[in-house]
Amino acid sequence: MSLFAGGTPCWAPGDPAVRGGADVPSPVHGRLGADVVVVGAGLVGLSTAYHLAERRPSLDIAVVDAERPAAGASGRGTGLLGPRVGPPVDQAARRHGPAAARRMHQASVEAVRHAVDLCARLGVPCADGEQIVAARSRTGLASLARQAAAYRALNLDVPVLSAADIRQRVDVPYQAGLLHRHGATLDPAALTAALARACAAKGVRLYGDSPLREVRGGEDGEGRMPELVFSHGTVRAPQAVLAVNAGVAGLGVPVGTVLGVEVHAVATGPLGPEARALLGAGGGPAVIDAVPLAPFFSLTEGGRLVVGGGTALLPDGAAPHRIAVLRTFAWNRLEQWLRALHPTLAGVEITHRWAGRIGVTADGLPVVGPVRGRAGVWYAGGCNGHGLAMSVAHGAYLSAALLGAADTPEPLPWHRSRAPRLPVSGVTRPLLRACLAWTDRTARRAAWPELGPRR
Repeated sequence: MSLFAGGTPCWAPGDPAVRGGADVPSPVHGRLGADVVVVGAGLVGLSTAYHLAERRPSLDIAVVDAERPAAGASGRGTGLLGPRVGPPVDQAARRHGPAAARRMHQASVEAVRHAVDLCARLGVPCADGEQIVAARSRTGLASLARQAAAYRALNLDVPVLSAADIRQRVDVPYQAGLLHRHGATLDPAALTAALARACAAKGVRLYGDSPLREVRGGEDGEGRMPELVFSHGTVRAPQAVLAVNAGVAGLGVPVGTVLGVEVHAVATGPLGPEARALLGAGGGPAVIDAVPLAPFFSLTEGGRLVVGGGTALLPDGAAPHRIAVLRTFAWNRLEQWLRALHPTLAGVEITHRWAGRIGVTADGLPVVGPVRGRAGVWYAGGCNGHGLAMSVAHGAYLSAALLGAADTPEPLPWHRSRAPRLPVSGVTRPLLRACLAWTDRTARRAAWPELGPRR
């Protein structure tokens, strides 16, 4: 993939070695049928198919992707596996109540464990480690204080770290932090590819190069089975899962607004021993700034430093040249931030730059549930940038729900049919871009003041 088209992740999802040497699956041709059809060969879709095939091996399951496994967001993430879903815990407690906020946090912790166990089962390398939410500004420290108070009130084990505590782990001058004891880093493209291979081994049919054009049938009261229309064929099935994130826009499926927002990342080549030791070596923590959109970093198992966050874009409707310019600006700022982390990193080589899309909702919560008015059709998306662990967990949840299993988890606030609607077209589009730009400037000043505001 060219730099102009979004760069190449350090996971290289297009590399046959990452995909296990598998070819791109054949497209959907003609009129096909299945017991369950899953659209989207990312982590949500493949996790759904994998857990369905485990629970009921006799099912005829088809997974269809617009391109191929790991081609979308699941192959373009930063590999941080950590406990977070929805808004920060203090906001979650205010909006949904203490009991729901506690369950939300516990569900995200369990999702991390589930993803780590799945990696072990599938032979995907996964480096266990801590995750620190840290701050070095008044804005970040105020956010940490609110979150720390909420964790204490909910009796959740998330200790506060001092500046000295953080420096014992990574030699970077943050003022305070919150410690999540159980996190991990992994190659998201490798996990997605391993899930695809495991699905194929269980008899799941995989199709590629087949963008979804229309969702027909399933209207309540009409008794028509859902029929999904792709570029060169259709698939009819009693149950359909749309694991397409923000790709649901334009399909006429009433799931509210899941906005496609582009975020960015850069990665170095493998660091030397001194730099690795300063950043915690192989078992070092991932460090996430408490300010939204502020950069974050982690070390991969191979010793690369990955930095993500920063500028977020609304690419839909923007001119290609403008998108290319803004991407370059975002990558350059991340490189500048990376080199300012520590003097040892001042001359390090940046080997990869890439962009990927996340699904964003107005209230910060994902959408996982049956589509209202469309019997047999389910949707999952909108993890707001916290989707690595939750995507795998959502697949397990959907498999149980589709089969009516007795062990289906108790519904949580994001297990719902739709997100709040947002006016995202026409005159409101510039307003959304202005809001992102303002958040971007605030994040820059708060997270790393010496870099200065965006010009």
